[in-house]
Amino acid sequence: MTTILGVDPGLTRLGVGVISHGPGRTVTLVHVDVFRTPATDESSARLGSMARLLATVFDAHKPDVIALERVFAQHNVRTVMGTAQVSGVVLALAFERGIPVSMRTPSEVKAAVTGYGRANKAQVGHMVQRILGLAEIPQPADAADALALAITEAWRGVPAPSGQSGSTTTPAQQAWRDAEAKARRPRLQR
Repeated sequence: MTTILGVDPGLTRLGVGVISHGPGRTVTLVHVDVFRTPATDESSARLGSMARLLATVFDAHKPDVIALERVFAQHNVRTVMGTAQVSGVVLALAFERGIPVSMRTPSEVKAAVTGYGRANKAQVGHMVQRILGLAEIPQPADAADALALAITEAWRGVPAPSGQSGSTTTPAQQAWRDAEAKARRPRLQR
């Protein structure tokens, strides 16, 4: 069994979802939570609070790999900055513990869980509920998103070597990259 921690980073709300991955596509819920910090608090206090809360999850569940949502550009710079700062906290905590981190894009997670890269939050939540056999959709959406990240890692992930973090390449991604590289090579003249 592999323990996977999915993290949906945010400075106001941070979703964490821990699953156990068994043979094939078998996944079961271990833990889910959403941590919050008041927008009125200083950034350093908010980041410190998130670091303490995350450390308790890391230490309690001892994940084999962490699936972290990759920060992407938005129009709201404050939101992007907070998300990037929290992602840095996750990466630092993982590094301290020697846990590999896999970065996942939102569209990659949506495609893995729903089959459609532009699925909405309700569709992702519904599929997380069905996949994990839950009585209801995890709320708020940050909880479902964290679990979706963990499920994506279970189904598509190839963990990074021990002690290293960064993006991992799935077999499908590698096949696509190999095909692209082959198409760019000059054809040999006979």
